[in-house]
Amino acid sequence: MKTGVHEEMTSSFPVPLVGAFVTLLPLDRSHASELAEAVRDGELWRLWYTSVPSPEGMLAEIDRRLSLQHKDSMLPFTVVDNATGKPAGMTTYMNIDNTHRRVEIGSTWYRKSVQRGPVNTEAKLLLLTHAFEKLECIAVEFRTHALNHPSRRAIERLGAKLDGILRWHQRMPNGTLRDTCVYSIIAPEWPTVKANLEWKLCCPRDS
Repeated sequence: MKTGVHEEMTSSFPVPLVGAFVTLLPLDRSHASELAEAVRDGELWRLWYTSVPSPEGMLAEIDRRLSLQHKDSMLPFTVVDNATGKPAGMTTYMNIDNTHRRVEIGSTWYRKSVQRGPVNTEAKLLLLTHAFEKLECIAVEFRTHALNHPSRRAIERLGAKLDGILRWHQRMPNGTLRDTCVYSIIAPEWPTVKANLEWKLCCPRDS
């Protein structure tokens, strides 16, 4: 008998999720230096509409995510590019809702050199497959800044649908107020979304 997302996750993790292009490893402090190197690729922390850690702040961000893992509210991963064997970024399960079997995939960033390639597609496929097929989630959410158009396009390419926009949802580090776009994939949509993601991984980018 299933006991729900929260208990399933805390009992089965940390475990790696392995694909052809990427491996999702449970986040560890030992990854700090290579993740600091990865975030310099594109200077991602300078994008005002995101909350990406700086190289100097990487260890503190890892500690923050691990602290949330200890509180059973987040499961963070280092995304490793199988082609190089090096970290390409970070991602998490977050806002875990045990009662209603819902989870958000978020706090994600990737080094610029792997963006718009198979890394994000397969990482999301691995996370979504585990969420729907192992944890029996009824829905998986994605959230992003309304003005983060690259992120919105990436989420929409996954097959997620826009649920709505939370106006003035969060205050950004620069003092501006963020409108948050909330997307989701629900369980009945998963077989079609999965087939589409698998097709994207095996076919040319322009097909």
